[in-house]
Formats: sequence, C-alpha cells, structure tokens
Amino acid sequence: MNTQTIIIDLPSDILLALNITETELKYNIKTSLAMRLYKMQKLTIGKAAQLSGLSRFEFETLLSENEIPISNLTFSDVMDDNQKLK
Repeated sequence: MNTQTIIIDLPSDILLALNITETELKYNIKTSLAMRLYKMQKLTIGKAAQLSGLSRFEFETLLSENEIPISNLTFSDVMDDNQKLK
C-alpha cells in the first residue's frame, strides 16, 4: 500500500499535557479523523478502516464504542429496497 506523509505542527508540550506517547497521539488522530470522515459520509467504512490502520472488524467495533452507526441506511432506504424485492 502506498502511503502519503503529512506533517502537522503541534505545540511542543502537547504530549506532556495529554500524558500520552507520540504513538498514542498518532493513533488517536488517525482513528478520530477516520471516524469523522466516515460519519460525514466522505469515506466508505472500508476506506475509513484503512485510514485508521485497523481491520474492518476493529474499526466497526470502534464505531460502536463511539455510538456511531455502522450503517448509513435510512428507514426510507430500507423500505425502498423492500419494495424492489417484492
């Protein structure tokens, strides 16, 4: 998989203030961004999982833990599909 490196400048004492390691901060940034982009329907669940660095199952679990629906289907979508199947 090809990757793109993006540099983000943060205050030098942010890790100390958060009391986390650089690895933990990177994980938090990537998973938070992936969840937000998925919730905004900018990324599919597969692409969001890829961005987060987690497996799809792990990402779905993370979404569930953060009370973010795994499916973006509306009631209307389900009813439309139901009519098509008849």
